[in-house]
Amino acid sequence: MSSSILFLALAIWPPSAFSQRSVPPPAPAPPVRRAERRTPIVEAVEKIGPAVVNISAEKLVQQRRNSLDAFLGFDARPRGYKTESLGSGVILDSSGIVVTNDHVISGASRIWVTTADGRELEAKLEGADADNDLAVLAVNAKNLTAVKIGTTADLMIGETVIAIGNPFGLSNTVTTGIVSAVHRTVTGESGRNYSDFLQTDAAINPGNSGGALVNILGELIGINTAIVGGANTIGFAIPIDRARRVVDELLHYGEVKSVWLGLRGTSVALGTLRSGARGQGLRVRSVYPNSPAARAGLKPGDVVISIDGRSIEGREDFDTALASAGTGRTLIVAFRREGEERTARLTTERTPDGLGLEILRRELGVVVRDTRNGPMVVSVTRNSLADGKGLDRGDLLLAVNNRKVKTVEELAKSVEGGFSRSSLVLSVLREPYVYNVTFGLE
Repeated sequence: MSSSILFLALAIWPPSAFSQRSVPPPAPAPPVRRAERRTPIVEAVEKIGPAVVNISAEKLVQQRRNSLDAFLGFDARPRGYKTESLGSGVILDSSGIVVTNDHVISGASRIWVTTADGRELEAKLEGADADNDLAVLAVNAKNLTAVKIGTTADLMIGETVIAIGNPFGLSNTVTTGIVSAVHRTVTGESGRNYSDFLQTDAAINPGNSGGALVNILGELIGINTAIVGGANTIGFAIPIDRARRVVDELLHYGEVKSVWLGLRGTSVALGTLRSGARGQGLRVRSVYPNSPAARAGLKPGDVVISIDGRSIEGREDFDTALASAGTGRTLIVAFRREGEERTARLTTERTPDGLGLEILRRELGVVVRDTRNGPMVVSVTRNSLADGKGLDRGDLLLAVNNRKVKTVEELAKSVEGGFSRSSLVLSVLREPYVYNVTFGLE
């Protein structure tokens, strides 16, 4: 007999017989026993739970009927249908500021936030940044519970962490684990690399995106991000120190500028250091005039080995350290010059306006403009790098360093973001072919 049939049989059991055979209900637990079970995890969840929200993003998709429909006389005008994505968010401020992942709300026509106490509120998008996969929303509500913000500067590998979100639409789901690693670089489904992630074995599933990762004190240390599909035993979160910087810039400037020191370099292997250890470093290839690096006295040939005590083992570590630092911060850079270890103090800056287009014009010899098909080359300087590679007027630029671009603004931002690289890869469309062209930068 199946369990469902047995259940039905029990449901129609005569009341008198059932009452004689039923198990008496358990007695209420004494308050002292409940207090004994109140672990630090329970207390942390009670603190953070009210600040975690459900995000529902409504997207209107336009689809044009095919040519056969038109030929047969059917309406060939665009038709639309709605889709909905679900994710999580965290209330950062009781005034109604909510942070979530950019991929949760990207392309949404309407966004709804549902609080832990059941209020459904329409949200306004204040700003978003795809590079950091973060978005800031604002809702109009009172008596919101904001999260207590912690720090990732002193995280310990192995310490307990708690993930709270809405996996598969199941609101305020709690999972626990440990900090497995820090400063991880992972690749998203689009092929884009995301750096400086926290790794945890706390289960993070679809719908957890944008939710909270907290420490045992109930302090927010990360924003959960579903980047590696299908790997629900390995979760990744954006460190709260970086998330706070991104949120501040989105609220104040409406965008996030890359952190700029004004130097380019390549990863190199080092010999034995003074400490006796072996390591890697970033060899400086060029220094931009009047940049923070130039004012600090850094020169081509120097090898950067640490920034604020964080070891630099190559360009990836260098870029991660800058992204974590933010702008307007003084850093201590340790480097090697002619076999001697030295230090320099410099202050980070926002990338100068127009830098991306300036690099294309001055260093590659290319001028571009927007068209409905994307950024198009309108002139190429004779005997320039672009001229030597065969670029010509009318070529369309589809991607920079494997990152797709649709406008000149996106093109410039991608070039700026790769400033520290020693090379630049452009995907060029010249009908009917697409070419990948690599430019070495000084």
